[in-house]
Amino acid sequence: MLRQYMTKGALVLGLFALVGGGLVAYIYQLTKPHIDESERQYMLRSLHAVIKPSTHDNDIFHDMITVRDPNLLGTNKPVPVFRARRDGKPVAVAIMSVAPDGYGGPIKLLVGINTDGTLTGVRVLLHKETPGLGDKIEERRSDWILSFNGHSLSNPKRKGWHVQRDGGIFDQFTGATITPRAVVKAVYNTLVYYQRHKQHLFDKPSENSTQEKQTVDLNEEKDSNPDE
Repeated sequence: MLRQYMTKGALVLGLFALVGGGLVAYIYQLTKPHIDESERQYMLRSLHAVIKPSTHDNDIFHDMITVRDPNLLGTNKPVPVFRARRDGKPVAVAIMSVAPDGYGGPIKLLVGINTDGTLTGVRVLLHKETPGLGDKIEERRSDWILSFNGHSLSNPKRKGWHVQRDGGIFDQFTGATITPRAVVKAVYNTLVYYQRHKQHLFDKPSENSTQEKQTVDLNEEKDSNPDE
């Protein structure tokens, strides 16, 4: 009798698990298109923040390739690169690089670079830095991230590409030096990558729609990279 009762209980639990799993899968399939579109719109807003729409006439979201450089781009995973063009001629790129050594973990960045190697803008896409301290890297928290605009590998020279505490030109935050230090290093490394590969970045054909899905992958980055 006890065995029969336990068997029935197991069957009921199994049925609930099956129904519950199916319901979760159904809800996921139902909401996924809306989530994808929301992420796409977020990426477009970020792209327009670092590369002004008035500077190009191509579909920057779909004119995209992926590249890989663990040392300079901060991750072992493929990194999306969006290309801006006007009349078919290169204008700028936006590289989704990673600062792997943030205080709270990796920090995903979007780094806009003109063809001449000057920064058009930098934005933070994802981070887990301390609220009220490290989160000042967000534009909505402070204007610190705007301090990169117009800089390049030659402006400042290499020694200037540090926070002020380390002898550079970029401000650090009171009580939070690790976060801005990580971002400054990552932006510099992204500029180095662009300088070494800029011809390839514009010449490589755009990748297909399955690869484009990586452009809105804003999940937490788990890779790390060695020092430059």
